[in-house]
Amino acid sequence: MARTAKAALCRAHNTPVVIEPVTVDGPKRGEVMVKLGACGVCHSDLSAITGTIALPLPLVLGHEGAGVVEEAGEGVSGLMKGDHVIFSFIYMCGRCRFCVSGRPVLCLEQGKALTTPLEGTPRVRDARGQPLNIFSGCGSMAEYATVSAENLIKIDPKIPLDCAALVGCGVTTGVGAVFNTAKVEPGSSVAVFGCGGVGLSVIQGARIAGAEKIIAIDTLHTKLEMAKRFGATDSILFTEDPTKALKKMTGGGPDYAFECVGSGELAAAAYRAIRRGGLAVVVGVAKPSDSTSVRTMTLPFEEKTLTGSYFGSCVPRVDFPRMLSLYMAGKLKLEELITRRYPIDEAPQAFADLQAGKNARGVIVF
Repeated sequence: MARTAKAALCRAHNTPVVIEPVTVDGPKRGEVMVKLGACGVCHSDLSAITGTIALPLPLVLGHEGAGVVEEAGEGVSGLMKGDHVIFSFIYMCGRCRFCVSGRPVLCLEQGKALTTPLEGTPRVRDARGQPLNIFSGCGSMAEYATVSAENLIKIDPKIPLDCAALVGCGVTTGVGAVFNTAKVEPGSSVAVFGCGGVGLSVIQGARIAGAEKIIAIDTLHTKLEMAKRFGATDSILFTEDPTKALKKMTGGGPDYAFECVGSGELAAAAYRAIRRGGLAVVVGVAKPSDSTSVRTMTLPFEEKTLTGSYFGSCVPRVDFPRMLSLYMAGKLKLEELITRRYPIDEAPQAFADLQAGKNARGVIVF
C-alpha cells in the first residue's frame, strides 16, 4: 500500500535541499517498505548535493537509515512487519567473484540499484506524480522508503534507531577501515587526517584494536577536542604539512595513516608521513578531478603502501552485528557521536551544519 511521506530532496546541485511531500509505493516482489526512525546526515549525501557523487536529479537523499518494517513484499523471507532494520547502501548480488570471495563492497552488480530498487523502476513520486530517484537504492531521508530486501539488515529492537542508523555508513566505514582494510595491530601508532564522523570512527576503531598512539589531525580545535573524547592520545592542528611533526611524535612515522576527508593532497600527506613499511588508507571520497602523487621510488625502497577502503571493506551481514555488539558491550560510542538531532523539516539546517563542521554526526529523527 502506498504511503504519503515528507522527504528531503536535492533538485539542483549546490542549492539547499527541499522538503516535499512524496508518495512511496508499496513493495513489489523481493522488496520491503520501511517506516524510518532515524537517518544520519552523511557527507556522501552532501557530495550528491554538490555533484561530487554523480547521481541523477531529482534525488531523495539518505542512506544511513534505520527503521521498522511496515510491509514485506512477496518472496521476502527473514523480514516481517515490526522487525527493526538498518539500511545497507550497497547492493550485493551474492554471485560475482567479489561477493563470493567476501568482498561485496566491490560487487559488479552495484550499478543495478543506485537510484531505484533492484527491479529498476521508481517507487517514489512527487506531488505532481513525477518519479524521483533515491540515493544508492535507499532514499532513507524520508518518513517511508521502499527498498530491495537485500539492502536491509535485521537488528535487535532494543537498540535505539538513531544510534543504529550510524552503523549504516559512517561508523562501519571508519571502524571497518581499521579492522578489515588496515587490520591495525595492538601497540601500533595511527594518524587520522580529518575528525568528522568517519574520522572519529577510525579513532574509535584504532582504540578498540589496541593502538598505543592515535594522533588526530584537523583544522578545527573543536574537532580535535572531540577526537580526544573518542580515543585520540595526541592531536595536531592542521596549518601546514604535518609530516615532520608526525615523524617526530612516532619516531619515524606512524604505522598507519587514514585520510578521512576526500583530498588528493591529504592522501599524499598521509603516504609521506607513514614509516617504512607503513600503510596509508584513503577513506574519504575525493572529487573526480582530484589526484594523488607519490614519489615512486619510495614504493620499492621503503615498501610503503597506499590503498583505499570503501565502506570499511565490510560484509554488512557480518559487520553490522559486530559493530552493534561492540556498542552493547560499551566499547563503541554511538550515542556520543550524535551532536544534534533534527526533525525532517530542519534537514536544510542539518546539511548547513555539516558543511560548517559543527557536528560529529547530525541525525534526522522521525
